[in-house]
Amino acid sequence: MKYGYRIAKSNRLKNIALIAHDNRKEELIAWVKKHKGILESHSLAGTGTTAKLLEEHTNLSVKGYLSGPLGGDQQVGAAIAEEKIDLMIFFWDPLEAQPHDPDVKALLRIAALYDIPVAPNKATADFIVSSRLFNEEYERQIVTKDLKGKIAEN
Repeated sequence: MKYGYRIAKSNRLKNIALIAHDNRKEELIAWVKKHKGILESHSLAGTGTTAKLLEEHTNLSVKGYLSGPLGGDQQVGAAIAEEKIDLMIFFWDPLEAQPHDPDVKALLRIAALYDIPVAPNKATADFIVSSRLFNEEYERQIVTKDLKGKIAEN
């Protein structure tokens, strides 16, 4: 199957999803505290408990979705599909099965289709926020299905 692409622009100020599984929440909080000066000018959102904890521990405003297992992962995925999220910092736990693993897989799939950066750990998140592209407009290529079986022109 061949795919086409269309261009979407991420603005200079980003809409950032912040998510962490239970065993990684403290790590994400510490990371956000370290980068608070960078993140505070951007729009932040997160799933359930993570959003609440980030607000409590960092004094940043974080839009809260439902808890991940209760539909929050799907809400973030929908926001990505609606082009309301520009990048995702998702400290997921690779060592423990989650009851909502299918939702997590779907969320990562949507992020790939909509060409948004995803940081699964501190190192990747550090690279993203230190990139010169972080505070610039950025053109993403969103996968579209070309019903004629040809690659669509941009």
